[in-house]
Amino acid sequence: MQSVRRSQATPGSEETMTDNMKKPEKATFRVAFTADFFDSAGHPKFADLGLGTFEPYPHVHTSNFASHQARIAPDQIEGANGVVVLTPKVTAESLSAPCDLLAIGRFGVGYDSVDVDACTRANVLAMITAGAVDRSVAEATITWMLALTHQVMAKDRLVRTGRWDDRTLHMGCELRDRSLGVIGLGGIGRQLVSLLRGFGMRRAMVYDPFISPDSLKGMDIDSVPLEELLTKADFVSIHCPLTKATRGLLGARQIAMMKKNAYLLNTARGGIVDEDALFSALRKGDIAGAALDCFEVEPVLEPSRFASLENVLLAPHAIAWTSEMFRDIGRAACQSMLDISLGRRPHGVLNPELLGKPEFLEKWARIIGLAHAGLLEV
Repeated sequence: MQSVRRSQATPGSEETMTDNMKKPEKATFRVAFTADFFDSAGHPKFADLGLGTFEPYPHVHTSNFASHQARIAPDQIEGANGVVVLTPKVTAESLSAPCDLLAIGRFGVGYDSVDVDACTRANVLAMITAGAVDRSVAEATITWMLALTHQVMAKDRLVRTGRWDDRTLHMGCELRDRSLGVIGLGGIGRQLVSLLRGFGMRRAMVYDPFISPDSLKGMDIDSVPLEELLTKADFVSIHCPLTKATRGLLGARQIAMMKKNAYLLNTARGGIVDEDALFSALRKGDIAGAALDCFEVEPVLEPSRFASLENVLLAPHAIAWTSEMFRDIGRAACQSMLDISLGRRPHGVLNPELLGKPEFLEKWARIIGLAHAGLLEV
């Protein structure tokens, strides 16, 4: 691993607790970032990865992987106590060698690239940056809704091709009095519903088997079965993770339930939607259009078949990428690693059962230099 920043304690300096009692010296905590965060010169590709979070804490040392691999190899995590991952997969093989790794931090909220069960078996926390992407993805979804209904792409082409007089052939529609159906009501889905309140849309519908109707009280949202959402919604927006349960959730039968004037928006994961069925429905005009930020196979290096359709908007799994989003993700990821280094419970843990497992707690206490696991703040 190559060094990104190595913090050094100021000679003679001592950290103090709020009650002015001296802290014991912290054990070095090593956080590694996967190579795809950096360019060939070793400089971060993004303006703010949150590394400043560690500056006041000289016990945290950061580094980056020397090379990029599609799957993290065991030797890449050797010596690391925490790893922040952008695109590489984390598999059982990645964690097969004995090591002092405490946590894998996924840079974002999707975690289909991380074998959470393998992490649990290896006594490694798997984490996401819950909340850090909510605003940006919700804004991007609304951007797509407006672009589709106002036929922005078609009208742009009219000017570029000198067909000004054809503008009467491309009348759009407003969001007012339209209905939204959200699949997966996590932070992004809730933010989307909140931001759309000013557009005069009808009461939103949500399909999410993991929420109770009582939890939606006062939110102006109705929990409905998937079939009802598909048959009633003018916009079907997907915001659930890709799991065994959601893979292929929207197939030919489900897409056929959608209204002819409905739009499908996917900013989640490509595997949730059957692309063959969706392409067929769009080509035949069975639904009004779609906006796709993700695909079953990524990256898409050849022109997608969807590019031949006029009623589709496409993005390279980056429609929501903003400087603010990456800043917030980076800070959240680094804060979670810092919390672990200080013996505090981190946010966004996908396998919280480890926090009650003595074997993991003892490992955690040993690595960060605590006398016993009872001193951890879990």
